[in-house]
Amino acid sequence: MTVDAHGIALVVATLCTGLVAGLFWTFAHAVMPGLGRSTDTVFVAGFQAIDRAISNPWQALGFLGAPLATALTAGLRLRAGGGPELGWTLAALGLYGAMVAVTFRVHLPLNRRIQAAGDPAQLADVAGVRRAFEQRWIRWNVVRAALSTAAFGCLVWSLVLHGSA
Repeated sequence: MTVDAHGIALVVATLCTGLVAGLFWTFAHAVMPGLGRSTDTVFVAGFQAIDRAISNPWQALGFLGAPLATALTAGLRLRAGGGPELGWTLAALGLYGAMVAVTFRVHLPLNRRIQAAGDPAQLADVAGVRRAFEQRWIRWNVVRAALSTAAFGCLVWSLVLHGSA
């Protein structure tokens, strides 16, 4: 088996997409259920702290690296004349794009709103802040987890096809 630019880009795309899918999966199955068992004040404070911590270069590298590496992979495969994994790579790119759209249209505005609410210990209606946030955020995070996991699966299959070519 030879290592080529397309194969390297495909591995990077798969790795970054897997990291993002794992993050959203963990939020769906551990982080939000854990926070959900807490009081309103702890929920809001906890989510605010997580949201501040997640905005970091390492997370950005995975989140932005996944679509860039996937697009590069598709471009390199197209330039080489296509191949069996091209359709799976393009499907992954579309699924990841849908996940990014959900993030920008649902999660980022909700995150900004919960941050703007201020110190939960000082809020007159901390339960209202939580109610306006929690269920919608969770519901759409499950969608993000499914989309990014499906994109990861498509890229894994692309790797299999690439390796068998």
